[in-house]
Amino acid sequence: MTTTTIKAGTAQAVDLAKGDVVRVVNSEGHQVVDTWAFAADRPSDHLSMEHSRSATYRILYQPGDTLVSASFRPMLTIMDDTSPGIHDTLHAACSAESNVFYGAPASHPNCQDNLKGVMADRGVDLVTIPCPWNLFEHAVVQSDGSLMDEPSAAKPGDYVELRAEMDLVLVCSACPSTVGDISQGEPRGAEIQTVG
Repeated sequence: MTTTTIKAGTAQAVDLAKGDVVRVVNSEGHQVVDTWAFAADRPSDHLSMEHSRSATYRILYQPGDTLVSASFRPMLTIMDDTSPGIHDTLHAACSAESNVFYGAPASHPNCQDNLKGVMADRGVDLVTIPCPWNLFEHAVVQSDGSLMDEPSAAKPGDYVELRAEMDLVLVCSACPSTVGDISQGEPRGAEIQTVG
């Protein structure tokens, strides 16, 4: 097993070959982890929340579901989930602009800049930012259609296990946002464990 540590408020990327299995681990509990995937052969083809919602007919994905790219190519299959199972698929990544919108300094670290930086280091200049899969984020759709955020209920060691259905780059950002207290207090770190 290979472990990649994600420090609080930062992002890491790992290369996965088709068939590889990884775990995104909430190592300290309650931490939201913004997650993206990009096809190795065509980074413009990315994991798409809207296409995956259409493919699974779910707002919250479950073990056994295969998530797809923006061109409906299978990318990731959920093998296991030891958390409470609530992983938001609706919220955009936090950004300098959203920080200002919600009354925080533009300079506060954010997942959008984390993603852009990680991909730029790999020679990929992202023109648009895909909606992330917000692992461990507890966003509730209420009966009137409005959204409400609750602090993440993930416990230390909870993980989501994924199998790559193509060669891809997986990017995870230990979300630094304190808007809405989504990570139950100060942001923490996380881990990506490649298990085979």
